[in-house]
Amino acid sequence: MEDSKTVVPILGNRYQLLQTIGTGGMAVVYLGRDTMLERPVAIKILREDYSKNEAFRERFRLEAKAAANLSHPNIVTVHDFGFDSDRLYLVMEYLPGTDLKTILRERTRLPIEEAVNVIVQAAAGIGYAHRAGLIHCDVKPHNILVTPDQRVKVTDFGIARAMASIHPEERSDVVWGSPLYFSPEQAAGEPPSPASDVYSLGVVLYEMVTGRLPFQSNDPVELARMHREVLPPPPRRFNPEIPPTLEQIILKVLSKEPAARYRTADQFARVLSTFLQNGQEFSSPARFNVTEAETQPQVIPLQTTPPTQSSSSTSPDSDDAVLNIDWITILLALLAILAVGGLIPFWLYIWFSFNPPI
Repeated sequence: MEDSKTVVPILGNRYQLLQTIGTGGMAVVYLGRDTMLERPVAIKILREDYSKNEAFRERFRLEAKAAANLSHPNIVTVHDFGFDSDRLYLVMEYLPGTDLKTILRERTRLPIEEAVNVIVQAAAGIGYAHRAGLIHCDVKPHNILVTPDQRVKVTDFGIARAMASIHPEERSDVVWGSPLYFSPEQAAGEPPSPASDVYSLGVVLYEMVTGRLPFQSNDPVELARMHREVLPPPPRRFNPEIPPTLEQIILKVLSKEPAARYRTADQFARVLSTFLQNGQEFSSPARFNVTEAETQPQVIPLQTTPPTQSSSSTSPDSDDAVLNIDWITILLALLAILAVGGLIPFWLYIWFSFNPPI
């Protein structure tokens, strides 16, 4: 793995490298300084073997350009990208905070509400990307940042692929994503969809509330097989404090077939937001079968506090039922009554005409 001494201190005659803040199999991340705008930035420099591949450079340029067009409170903003000194680099906003994987290593698992709120925020950002026609393809705790003020930011959309460029018949020997978190269709080399990101979010949520992954193996091939064929253990087996409703939601998004999951991250975020708002009062999983009308873009709060709701409170649905009065039907009924009532004197006149009183 390269270190900061092997990389030029200035990229693109603009970005100064200060110190290494993260490493991975694909890139090294540095704290940098934008000398033009005089602000701190995060700079991701890809490994040399990636940078030297001309086809990869073109694909990276297109995907980085698409990622730079994403602007959402729960997505790390991409400021710039380029190629300098035989290195591809991506310039992003610098955020103080910790990636979710580091948090899980320190705490093993998170309280239910905290874990769900993290996924709601992450799903809001990823759902925005889905509406823009992008799939993340590599959702995992390493790519989810949590700032000191508890705002969640999804990063590393650099490998996301535009949906319009994916053909249904496409299959690939190159598997996008991390074997611990990728979807069954990604494991099979099939083109990912928004439901693939939903599956990966489900794996992250499973890990946060149980302290372990649904599938574990040191062999990537075996992991791929498990994602495709093996049913995940019910999360309540490892943490009985998980509400049954949340367990049903998690198992739904971990379905092998994409059509059996929530179709987009927006839909998943809405379901989890409803769960947070209602706590454990909903016991029927049918309550979370979201209809098409409910899949429209939702504004998800960045921080969710537990609401207090008494059993005597009236639900919005019941309010609508009370206020949704069919005035046309009532008016027609009144006219019918008046019409019938107006005929009574006429019929009395006819009766007494032929039957005069004695």
